[in-house]
Amino acid sequence: MQQALLYTIVSADTLHEMLEAFHACMNLPIQVLDTEGFLLDSCGETSSYCRCFRRFLPPDEGCEKIHAEAGRKAAALGDSWLFSCPANLSCLVFPLFFHSNLLGSILAGPFLTDRPESGLITGLPGRFHIPTGELFHLYDELAAIRIIPPETVNAVSRLLYFLFSGLIQESKEPQRQNQEKMIQQSRIQETITRYQTGSTKESDTYPYELEKELIAKVKTGAKQEAKGVLNTLLGYVLFSGGSSLDILKARASELTTLLSRAVIESGASTNTILKLNNQFLRNFQQIDSMDTLCLKLQETVEAFTDSMFGALPPCSSQSIKKAVRYIAHHYAQPLTLEEVAGAVHLNPSYFSTLFKQSLDLSFREYLNLVRVEESKRLLAGTNDSIIDIAAAAGFENQSYFSKVFKKYTGMTPRQFR
Repeated sequence: MQQALLYTIVSADTLHEMLEAFHACMNLPIQVLDTEGFLLDSCGETSSYCRCFRRFLPPDEGCEKIHAEAGRKAAALGDSWLFSCPANLSCLVFPLFFHSNLLGSILAGPFLTDRPESGLITGLPGRFHIPTGELFHLYDELAAIRIIPPETVNAVSRLLYFLFSGLIQESKEPQRQNQEKMIQQSRIQETITRYQTGSTKESDTYPYELEKELIAKVKTGAKQEAKGVLNTLLGYVLFSGGSSLDILKARASELTTLLSRAVIESGASTNTILKLNNQFLRNFQQIDSMDTLCLKLQETVEAFTDSMFGALPPCSSQSIKKAVRYIAHHYAQPLTLEEVAGAVHLNPSYFSTLFKQSLDLSFREYLNLVRVEESKRLLAGTNDSIIDIAAAAGFENQSYFSKVFKKYTGMTPRQFR
């Protein structure tokens, strides 16, 4: 059934040609397995070592069961999974998805990551009741197993991804989501650890300055930086709330509403943002796991950031988005139109016109807007002097800073603070 299902989505001939190409380049056996670990197709002979060892495996510990479990772990990871089989050989397995359903996996191996030593098989008899004579035979057969050093294993892992992640177009999304979850959870856990060890100050109060920084990053299109700030915020919420899903949902709803108001105030489409806001708020209530909720909140931040520049003309969007990202990274420096135009490989005069048409702001107006947003965050969240804040935000002097700040906010920096 699984074989028929897989081959209604992927051409068996195409898949076999990919196996042949991989085997020819890597001289490594490769197989297609269904979700139960059973063989669907292969290229490269099974090693004599494996054929000999399988005779001693208990019925409930067959290779199929081991391969199926490895495939599920790879599916949870969303990428290649390196594992060691009961015979102490290494294999790589890569999951094949259709939408969110695991159809099977690609298994490359077995191989060794170092020269075989007797210790590789000395522990086998206790687990599998292998006679001494057969142990010597197994050790002799190890010589035919391909040795792949660890750094090359990483390259093979990426090669499997590049070959097979695009095989089923709909497979990319669950893999991306699983990878995003793992990366995000790792960064959130780093923040939690800092709070637990006392290396982060003011762990008893909600970090509103981070909230303001997140809003500033979203409003200026700095997506990656915004996601980083979000993960730090989530780490605090999980630390202070005892990993309560209800508390996290409440904070997620508050933050989403806050972000929606901020981007509307900055010129994003009111209709679009309100629809996004309502959609995300509904989704939050249906989520039943912490990691899924954290990932959905990250998607919310990305959507609001993209909405700030979603109305750009198609012909100009990539260059202007790249320019906006460049400004977000370098606004604190003495930035010029010529420098940014060079960064996006456009003639300065043409870039100036294109920027104005796309954002309805001149380059200088937009740069000042970004700097004002950063200075607002610093004024509200730090005790730094106004002259230091002016410098940190990229203004050349305090007088010019005060003039621009009042133009955009209607207040002087001191009044705002």
